[in-house]
Amino acid sequence: MEDFNLHYRFLNWRRRIREIREVRAVRHQERYKRILVDGDILSYHGNSDEVGCYVAPRSLTKENNYFEVCIVDTGVRGTIAVGLVPQYYKLDHQPGWLPHSVAYHADDGKLFNGNGVGQQFGPKCLAGDRIGCGVHPESFDRGMATVFFTRNGKEVGSVVMAMSPDGLFPAVGMHSLGEEVRIDLQVEWGLDDDDSVMMVDSHEDEWGRLHDVKVCGTLLEYVGKGKSIMDVGLAQARHALSTRSHYFEVEIVDPGEKCYIALGLARKDYPKNRHPGWSRGSVAYHAADSDDCVDAAEVKSKQRHVRNIMYFNDEEEEDEGEEMEQEYDGKKVTVFFTRNGKIIGRKEAPVPSGGFYPTIGMLSNGEKVKVDLHPLSG
Repeated sequence: MEDFNLHYRFLNWRRRIREIREVRAVRHQERYKRILVDGDILSYHGNSDEVGCYVAPRSLTKENNYFEVCIVDTGVRGTIAVGLVPQYYKLDHQPGWLPHSVAYHADDGKLFNGNGVGQQFGPKCLAGDRIGCGVHPESFDRGMATVFFTRNGKEVGSVVMAMSPDGLFPAVGMHSLGEEVRIDLQVEWGLDDDDSVMMVDSHEDEWGRLHDVKVCGTLLEYVGKGKSIMDVGLAQARHALSTRSHYFEVEIVDPGEKCYIALGLARKDYPKNRHPGWSRGSVAYHAADSDDCVDAAEVKSKQRHVRNIMYFNDEEEEDEGEEMEQEYDGKKVTVFFTRNGKIIGRKEAPVPSGGFYPTIGMLSNGEKVKVDLHPLSG
């Protein structure tokens, strides 16, 4: 009988351990409803008469007390909410609508603090804007949380609320077709003593030149007029490619109206209103219409309007005389392009003085790309 009791208690103990492990596993899972999750991209996946909500797998802590959401697309109504909620928040309600939750709503700039009536809090937010939310570190020792919100790196305001026993979890709500955001749960922030501006990792320091292109994390968005060939938007990396960093990747998030998107390499002083590949000291792949990638050196002077080819230009232009020969280091490299991981074309090109810089060009409304300047592959 005693052996049976010991065996019974042993089984209960094992079952209890398994239950604890299962609970812990659940606590480390993200929760969402009517939201499509693709890596760090969240998009609304409902029928616009029901709320979609995403709750992160971990609550904010004293060491990791801030997160940020970049609006990729406002969709039909832009009803995007960013805030903090309890762990088991009802996923058919926007953050901030129910008790013990708070959120900044992008469509009207209102703060919702535990009820369905919002108060005017900050500016409205559009595509490309970054909304941040955090808890001041000292709050974790007091039981009352001072929650603050930021817009594009600058603090909008703060509110004091009770700290939930399970913690406060980052949450994003959406409520109309087409809404899409990029969430960063690891972004760091600090306070600048000079002007009390929130300093966040926006990736803007990776770009040496930006013309008619807005940066939001790793997302680049064309913000130019898109009406003529002179309205090119250009983004050029701060550092040239090297033997240690010789490759970069671009993911087309939105092709825009015409997908006039080009990626390639260019000299540091490349003209801001020229697609990479159009002017000398550059080589590029243009990503519209066709899957082909061919050498365009022979047709560049007559058919510069042709797209979807590899553009290469190392010849003199009429206004640049004989000085061009002095602008190259005398060495050549083989530039290659990939599409979905497979090499689609190569071109030997002389290296301009100072090196080749990763360069992105865009030319039609709505174009958005995600750029990884330091991928592990390649």
